[in-house]
Parts: sequence; structure tokens; C-alpha cells
Amino acid sequence: MTQRGHTSESDEAIPFQLAGEARERALERCREVIDGWGLTMPDVEPLVLDFGLGRFDQIGEIEFWIANEEEAGYCGKFLFLDDGQTCPGHKHALKHETFYIVKGRVRMVVDDSEIILDQGDVLTMPTGARHQFSGVGPALVLEVSMPSIRQDSFFDDRRIADDGVL
Repeated sequence: MTQRGHTSESDEAIPFQLAGEARERALERCREVIDGWGLTMPDVEPLVLDFGLGRFDQIGEIEFWIANEEEAGYCGKFLFLDDGQTCPGHKHALKHETFYIVKGRVRMVVDDSEIILDQGDVLTMPTGARHQFSGVGPALVLEVSMPSIRQDSFFDDRRIADDGVL
């Protein structure tokens, strides 16, 4: 089951969120891993996303938004992926992103090429590049990008609405 949630940056609803007990279990697992790494996350309400597919353990992620400053032109957020979890294939018409692997390993597929990113690696994602990424073990990714805006994420899986913010 999903429900709409809110970011601290705006009062706009974000679709694709887990609710209730499933959300709490996901956050507990995330906290356990991050605490084990000795990291402190920003004091924001995390988004626990299943992309509306109801398969969070396979297709999902937890996002900690630090900033989404549309007028200033930047966004920063942490993305937590558990082992095998995937952010599904998508592209952006406007958004340019840079990913930094804080902890763990990530399998990134860009267009038709696959790369394994290790802790400390940086990957720039140009506007329009189709990409998806998965945790190879638990992973924490810092995304620095242009602002996340509505209707700029175009998913390969047509069951995922294009009105989400990523």
C-alpha cells in the first residue's frame, strides 16, 4: 500500500510512498545499516518509495532530501538502497545529476552500459540519459543535481506515473 507524503522543502505530495508497518520496517532496517556505518543522517522526514509497484524489497529506495531549491537551481539528497533494491529505469528531460557513492557498492545501468560504482566513486548523469541503479549490498548515495521537479521523471515501466519527483 502506498500513500502520499510530504517533503520538508515544500508542501507538495510525493507519490509512491510506503505507509504503516511496512514503512516502519523499512526505516528500521535503514537506520540499522546507517548506524552500523557510524553515519548521521540529516534531520528530515525520509521518503520510503516503492514507485507504486508494491515490491519495495526489489524496487524501492529511501530518500533523505537535504534541499530542493528550485529558484536557486540545485537539489541535494541521500539515497539508501538495500541489497538488491533497484531504482527503476528512468530519464529526465531537464535534470542533470551527479552521484557520489558514500558507502557500499551500486550497479548503475546508463543507457545500455553497466558499471559497478564503489565507495568514493562519482558518476555524472547528463540530462536525457536513461539510468537505473541497484544496491550491491546496502549502499548510500549522495545525489547532487538540478532541482527535482514534477513531470521530469520518465519511467520505462509505464505502471509508474510520470508525476513523481526523483
